[in-house]
Amino acid sequence: MTISLDDTTHIDPLAAQQPFEYDDGVIRVCQLEQRWGRQDCAPMIARTPHFHVCTVGGRLEIRHWLRPDQIDNDLTGIVLGELFAPGLLSGNGMFERVFTGIIRSTVPEPIRAWSAFYANTLRRVRACWHHTDADMRPGSQITEMAPVYSRALRLVPPGRVLDLGSCFGFVPLLLAETRQHTVTASDVVAGSMDLLGAVARERGAPLTTLVCDAAAVPLPDNSFDTVTALHLIEHLPADHARAVLHEAVRLASKWVVVAVPFEDEPNPAYGHVQAFDARELRALGHEVGRPFTVSEYHGGWLLLDTE
Repeated sequence: MTISLDDTTHIDPLAAQQPFEYDDGVIRVCQLEQRWGRQDCAPMIARTPHFHVCTVGGRLEIRHWLRPDQIDNDLTGIVLGELFAPGLLSGNGMFERVFTGIIRSTVPEPIRAWSAFYANTLRRVRACWHHTDADMRPGSQITEMAPVYSRALRLVPPGRVLDLGSCFGFVPLLLAETRQHTVTASDVVAGSMDLLGAVARERGAPLTTLVCDAAAVPLPDNSFDTVTALHLIEHLPADHARAVLHEAVRLASKWVVVAVPFEDEPNPAYGHVQAFDARELRALGHEVGRPFTVSEYHGGWLLLDTE
């Protein structure tokens, strides 16, 4: 049995919820120990190392026993590996709802839950940079992305920065916390930007957010010194990705920084629809028509000179 959902339009990550529960009218997610102890008598579809998948009253219910210190961006791999890879669940909308539900049901109060998620993730990112985290897991989302974040911070000079397709916005947040940049994060999903803005305020980070398509940013030419598109264009069809690059060049007075994973085939588990290698990045650089360099560091990098 596979339960699928592709709609993500009605997910509010900051909506009021009962403590240790998340219910958006489509699915219900509960922290098992807080609600019932470890005893679970609901009819189960499946049991995994972290989850019980149940139906209660004809509705899907995900029960888990994750702790507050375990909610970080490595939930991506846990949820995909235990619930989506075996075919129990499918669809990007379902993934977003389950992911949100786990975080919201682990820590009461929305901003406390998401602040814990960001704090745990960024603590582990910084630990990866310094090789001090005993729990650095090979192949984890955080371990794989930490060097990408580090290089992005090294490549972006002080000044005005726009990040396109920010999603959770870890890089814009890290840039803002250096106090050397004036940072705007952007994404087409309004809920993501509401969440990032709320967490940035909670952390005291000077960050603004903008809801827009990365190919149609409602701002004048040269509004920023640097525009970044980090692990974004692999999620977009080729025509849309090219439009994003041209929009980034329009907006950047100095640099555009693009990062992609190098893959033989697009990874559908992460929503990739294009695969890139160095040759394809060079082709994109030539097409944009500005001086550029291509390099490899935990994936591929395209650096466009827009001065």
